[in-house]
Amino acid sequence: MLRRTALAASALLAASALLLAACTAGGSSAPSATGNPNPDASAVIRLVLEPSNLDIRQTAGAALDQILIDNVYQGLVARTPEQDIVPALASDYKVSDDGLTYTFTLREGVKFHDGQDLTPQDVVWSLTTRKNTPGWSDSARLANVATIAADGQTITLTLSAPDSTLLWNLTGRAGLVFKEGDTVDYKTKTNGTGPFVLDKWKQGDSISYARNDAYWGDKAKVAEVVFDYIPDNQAALNAALAGEVDVVTGFDATLKDQVEANGDFHLVLGKSTDKGTLAFNQTSGPLADKRVRQAIRQAIDHESIVEALGSGDTLYGPIPSLDPGYEDLSDVAPYDPEAAKALLKEAGYEDLTLTLTIPSFYSTTIPQILVSDLNKVGITLEVNSVDFPTWLNDVYMNKDYELSFVLHTEARDFENWADPTYYFTYDNPEVQKLYEESVAATDPDKAADLLKQAAKIVSDDAGGDWLFNGASVVAVGTNITGMPSINVNERLNLAELSKSDG
Repeated sequence: MLRRTALAASALLAASALLLAACTAGGSSAPSATGNPNPDASAVIRLVLEPSNLDIRQTAGAALDQILIDNVYQGLVARTPEQDIVPALASDYKVSDDGLTYTFTLREGVKFHDGQDLTPQDVVWSLTTRKNTPGWSDSARLANVATIAADGQTITLTLSAPDSTLLWNLTGRAGLVFKEGDTVDYKTKTNGTGPFVLDKWKQGDSISYARNDAYWGDKAKVAEVVFDYIPDNQAALNAALAGEVDVVTGFDATLKDQVEANGDFHLVLGKSTDKGTLAFNQTSGPLADKRVRQAIRQAIDHESIVEALGSGDTLYGPIPSLDPGYEDLSDVAPYDPEAAKALLKEAGYEDLTLTLTIPSFYSTTIPQILVSDLNKVGITLEVNSVDFPTWLNDVYMNKDYELSFVLHTEARDFENWADPTYYFTYDNPEVQKLYEESVAATDPDKAADLLKQAAKIVSDDAGGDWLFNGASVVAVGTNITGMPSINVNERLNLAELSKSDG
């Protein structure tokens, strides 16, 4: 379905909170819980978007990554919320100086949830099958891997060319390890190696995990985690205040006072790679003219968007602050309605009508601001709110749109701007060349610098507009500790979550 992106399908445009009073840019955390942690506790977490099925091999979307990676399925390596790469099923790893050989030492004594042992052959089979099965999500991420072999507990990946993205890719879907020959129905069941096992799925309502007492690492600190899917923010707030949920994610930061009113919750803040992205279809019409695109960017008051949402941070380029290659590009498209009018006049479009196609699960805040801002410079914006399947078909698949807005949550997804077939329709050979050079770089600093150069070009070209860099906003019960607060829309590792009795 979606390649190299995760689209946050929820009404959480305001689910970021870097600008709230008394909060630091790096985020905040809730006070320590009082009382002793209860190892038999059940923790209930409100999420927004329920997955359509559980087959993370073949079904894309952030809803699966968020709950399954780290908790149920694992790879040789993992990533921390701060985006550091750390060992997981591999106890250690090393990369050759030429970037062509990756060597991993597989842990011993790891078992799948069905009790079968994890073997080196399972790893070889999983990675080989991923690479050779186009129907599996992210199979292309292993394109530069020439051979995958095991010698005892040593797993060796040999590359045909250096790939600076490989280790990172192995922390995601491309690196997940499954049991060779498994007959589990992956659409409704799971069989991983993580600290939680799937207990039950009440479709349309909730998904429950139980602690994996045979886990190879430190055992989970709660006996059960329940993901309660509540799309509406007010309903989620009511559930929290009624004591029905312990954590609320995808939360509107402007409701801070309400959620903290009775003293049972604190709003916890963290950074994220969420990018509120305004896409321009540049294949034909007015938006094929860079002057029109630049005018739109300069007509939009990005600061007012962040202020209206009560959260987030401005972002003027395709790379957020957590990702390599980030640079403050605010000087590329400063808010200047008069400059926008001049650009439109120069382009011959002083009276222009455009259509914004936006998934209907988003709030009206963003389209209302865009309609108002663009109207001031002579652009009439018509809003076409559609259900998500329609957006996927019309915008993502068929590129049948003029302007579109979605929240892209995935980290390190710059490659979308180097892919002219992606729905952004942005096509710049220089950007594509810089991205290829970044992938081929063996020095991380060099790779990041090349990304920075490419991102600057995309912004200079007005390849799109980035309305805000979201942040994670999580309402956490005062009896909860260990709840992640960074990038929670993408990944939610709950191994350290605990709940006290008081």
